[in-house]
Amino acid sequence: MYKDFYGLRANPFNVNPDPRYLFLTRHTEEALACLTYGIQSRKGFVLLTGEVGTGKTTLINKLLEWLRLQQVATAFIFNSRLNVPQFLDYMMTDFGIACEPRAKSQILLRLYNWLLDRYQAGETAVLIVDEAQNLADEVLEEIRMLTNLETFTEKLLQIVLVGQPELEERLRQPQLRQLRQRFTLRAKTHALSLEETKAYVQQRLHIAGANGQQIFEPEALANVHRYAAGIPRVINLLCEHCLVSAFVDQQKVITPEVVDAVARDFELGDDAAATTPAAVLAPSPEKLDLAEALRSPATLADRLLATELKASPTKGNYESNS
Repeated sequence: MYKDFYGLRANPFNVNPDPRYLFLTRHTEEALACLTYGIQSRKGFVLLTGEVGTGKTTLINKLLEWLRLQQVATAFIFNSRLNVPQFLDYMMTDFGIACEPRAKSQILLRLYNWLLDRYQAGETAVLIVDEAQNLADEVLEEIRMLTNLETFTEKLLQIVLVGQPELEERLRQPQLRQLRQRFTLRAKTHALSLEETKAYVQQRLHIAGANGQQIFEPEALANVHRYAAGIPRVINLLCEHCLVSAFVDQQKVITPEVVDAVARDFELGDDAAATTPAAVLAPSPEKLDLAEALRSPATLADRLLATELKASPTKGNYESNS
């Protein structure tokens, strides 16, 4: 509706987790490096957590895009409301493994043989489970058992578990302590700082075809950040409706007043900024310098491999439990 008015080719603020729009902050770089490093190094079990709307699924879609380009076998489970038979059936189907009959013992044997064939061919397989905080304890236990598919030296199946902070709370429960001990690497997504919010909006506008002319006043972006508390999904929502509102008024540049009006419509108060984590405002002195390794997930992982002996495995946004 407003694309031609603002000189855009596409909608810049869709909430769909499009990997083209992945915004690489320091935290995102570290998380992506952690995931690719864990997979390439056959660490077996990686955990990715983050608040709602901080870009976990977009990050995972970027990872999946790269894995498929590398012709790595992947299974992506995004519906976590499954029981054990449904979970196993979904995983096998997404891997493209035919298995009849459906007896659990036969499914696991077929999966083990398939993984062993890939391992002997120098290949791997990756299982990614999104919204894992909703998984039943029985399914989480089944996932833990999948990590037992291994040789004497290597894990045959690489598993990435993705969820909200509630997942970490669940993993602290006594009945899940065995699963918690299996995680070798942990990564997190975070809300954006003010400067990151400004750069995030400008990047999305640029990818959508903006020609460089100002669309959001700097003060308007400051208001977007304040109301959204740096949460990318909320930033998208606010910016999308700001564009619509300004277009209706034939207003080429979005002012702070437009943002305020949209925020009122969505009942977003000024106290939203209080939820922004302090870590977002003050960068950690222990960060990994990955700025030169932005070309692909592989280069990020290679950088981690090169620095593994120099840095403590608990620094940055990943930690080793091995």
